[in-house]
Parts: sequence; C-alpha cells; structure tokens
Amino acid sequence: MEGAYNHVLSARQTAPHETYVYFMDLLAKTVRDEIAGCSEKAYDYLSINDAQQMLLFSSDRDLLEYIEAEHREWEVKDGAVFFQKAKESTPCKEIPSLQLIDQTLSYARELERIV
Repeated sequence: MEGAYNHVLSARQTAPHETYVYFMDLLAKTVRDEIAGCSEKAYDYLSINDAQQMLLFSSDRDLLEYIEAEHREWEVKDGAVFFQKAKESTPCKEIPSLQLIDQTLSYARELERIV
C-alpha cells in the first residue's frame, strides 16, 4: 500500500452509489485501526491534534469517541493521547540447530539403510 490513506476517505465521498458507503466505512475503520496500531507501537504519546490528523478524523470529538470505543487502554490527558506500552515479551528459547541437524541426518541415514 502506498500509504496515502486519505484517498480511502476521499473515495468514500465520491462513492458511485449509496450502497458502496457501507463498505467504504468498513474500509475506513480498518485503515484507522491499522494506523492506530502502528502509532501505539511507534510513539509513547501524541498530541490530540497530531493524533486527529494521523487517524484522519475531522474533529477532536470524533477522535475521543473513537478512543472511547476502540482503545480504552489509551489515556487522554493534558492535551495528549498516551499509549500503553505492550508488555515486554519473554525471549524465546534458542533452537538447538546443530542437534536438530545431527538428528535429521541420522534419520536420513537410517532410512537409506532400510530402503
């Protein structure tokens, strides 16, 4: 995707038929959700104005309603939206690759003997 998400919203305004509007609304919500997900990973916080522009809302009220409905974990205070940081994931166990290679080769040799 080229990243010009505002084209999605402008396409909604120029929908060829009113039945398209429902699907364009779904698409716009999906775009907002994707932007919101990326924003909370990339930023600790955003000002209300920046968040409004980034999420393609026309007013602060629309942004606050979206946050209330979709992202209750976000905190709005002092004119900014603070994102909750995801908990640090526990590191994965290291895969014993040499042991797996050795075991696989051993199985291959045994299969070769059988055949």
